[in-house]
Amino acid sequence: MTPPPAEAMAAESLTPESLGQAPGRGRLAGRRVLVVGAGTRPLPDDPEPPVGNGRAIALLAAREGAAVACADRDEASAADTAGRIQAQGGRAGVLVADVTDDDACPRLVTGALDFLGGLDGLVLNVGIGAGARLEGTTPELWDQVFAVNVRAHFLVCREAVPRMQEGGSIVFISSVAGITPGSMLPAYDASKAAVAGLCRHVALEGSRRRIRANVVAPGLMDTPIGRAASRGRPSRNRTPVPLGRQGTAWEVAYPTVFLLSDEAGYITGQVLVSDGGLTALR
Repeated sequence: MTPPPAEAMAAESLTPESLGQAPGRGRLAGRRVLVVGAGTRPLPDDPEPPVGNGRAIALLAAREGAAVACADRDEASAADTAGRIQAQGGRAGVLVADVTDDDACPRLVTGALDFLGGLDGLVLNVGIGAGARLEGTTPELWDQVFAVNVRAHFLVCREAVPRMQEGGSIVFISSVAGITPGSMLPAYDASKAAVAGLCRHVALEGSRRRIRANVVAPGLMDTPIGRAASRGRPSRNRTPVPLGRQGTAWEVAYPTVFLLSDEAGYITGQVLVSDGGLTALR
C-alpha cells in the first residue's frame, strides 16, 4: 500500500519546515553548493508524488541564499529541480554525470566550479538498494550497490576536497540502515555503514583546511524511494515510529542545510540522525 502524502500524515505535527513552506533565513547567503543527486524520480503511477531528498536539499539551499549546481545522471530531473529554484528567484545550473564513472567525476567538479565560481558546499545524495537477504544477494549486486553508495562518494570527494574553499562543508546523505539492521538488504546496510567511515576520513583530511564533513542519516521517509520500498515490503508502513509518522524530504534538507552552514562550524565527522526517534527509542 502506498503511504499517504506527507500533508495528510499526522497533520498537527507537520510544521511549515516539515512541508517545505517556511521562508528562507539567509543561512547560506553567498555560498556555492554542488548537490549530487539533485533530481527526483517519482513512481510513475503515484498521483501525488512527494519531493525527494536531493531536490528538497537543492531547493532549500537555494532558498537559504546559496547558488546551487544541480547534478544528476537524469538531465531532465536535474533540470526540473534547477527550474524550480530559478522560478523562486534563485541561481541554479544543471550538470549531468554518472558518479560511478571514474572519468565523469573530474568533469562534474570542474563543471560545478565553472558555473559557481568556487565551491563552498558539497552534498552527496546518491544511493541504491539491491538483493534480498544474504541468499538473494549476488556478488554482482553487492558490487553494484557499493559502486553507487560508497565508491561514487569517494570519487567525488577525491576531486572536490582539494578544490573546495577553506572552511567548506561536505554532507553525505546515508540512512539509519547503516546504524541498525532492518532493510533486509545486506549490501545496502553495509554500504551505508561504510559511508560513515568514509566521512570520518574525509573530515580528517579536510580539517587541515577547516573543511568539515558530516553524515545525515534519514529513517523512514515519505519520498519516492521510500514509497517504492514500501511497495516491496508493505510492513515498512507499519513500523512504529516514536513520533508517529514517516518523515518528509524537508526533514532531511533542514539538517543538511544546518551542516552546510556556519551554525555547524564546530561539527565534523559526525552522524546526524533524522528518524523520528526510530533508532534511539525503539
